[in-house]
Amino acid sequence: MTRRVDLQNVDIHYGDFHAVADVDLTMPANSVTALIGPSGCGKSTVLRSINRMHEVIPGARVEGSIRLDDEDIYGAGVDPVAVRRTIGMVFQRPNPFPTMSIRENVVAGLRLQGMRDKSALAEITEQALRGANLWGEVKDRLGAPGGGLSGGQQQRLCIARAIAVSPQVLLMDEPCSSLDPISTLAIEELIDELKEEYTVVIVTHNMQQAARVSDRTAFFNLAGVGLPGRLVEVDDTETIFSNPAQQATEDYISGRFG
Repeated sequence: MTRRVDLQNVDIHYGDFHAVADVDLTMPANSVTALIGPSGCGKSTVLRSINRMHEVIPGARVEGSIRLDDEDIYGAGVDPVAVRRTIGMVFQRPNPFPTMSIRENVVAGLRLQGMRDKSALAEITEQALRGANLWGEVKDRLGAPGGGLSGGQQQRLCIARAIAVSPQVLLMDEPCSSLDPISTLAIEELIDELKEEYTVVIVTHNMQQAARVSDRTAFFNLAGVGLPGRLVEVDDTETIFSNPAQQATEDYISGRFG
């Protein structure tokens, strides 16, 4: 079951610094939502707030409501670890456990949850690697170190690790920024497949990538130095790139700033 993500009146702070202000944003289930905007406007901060990674930074806090369907993930008694199992994350640079085998990388989260059934782990390993379009490339060397894979393969291994724990939402923070064009294409094709089973949210600086992979695009911007980032507009990706409502959006997409 995939879930809709709703942000309502969200403000995000790092101590006294107001990083992001007044975000209202819906990310529909079984779709890809791209967050775009210039550096420092709060895209990655918003992304990390969606699975409560933001709060691991001392002094950081989120105000407002972030919901999975009707469940407030910051509600009283909600376990952040359980939230992170439901909302997986893939980071900018591939971060497999380099000395762990490919197999152990995939099931690391499941082992942390206490799963020990070897046949079940083997089945999930294959399912996750197939889901990440990596099985055919690594099935004969599952015992080899994950750090020995190419950059693109390592990123797909990290995606396999994220989906092995059966999340409902998958967050991706610039997942192709350190990859070559061929590996980038493989990840983009994978994102299109992943939305069949997951709600996907991707942060990207690559306008062409946002246009290629996303169903909806949200443009964030900074009003000025020291001011919080804000959501300028959100719409279907085709509309954002062909007929945006705000001049700032058009200026950013056309390369006039950013």
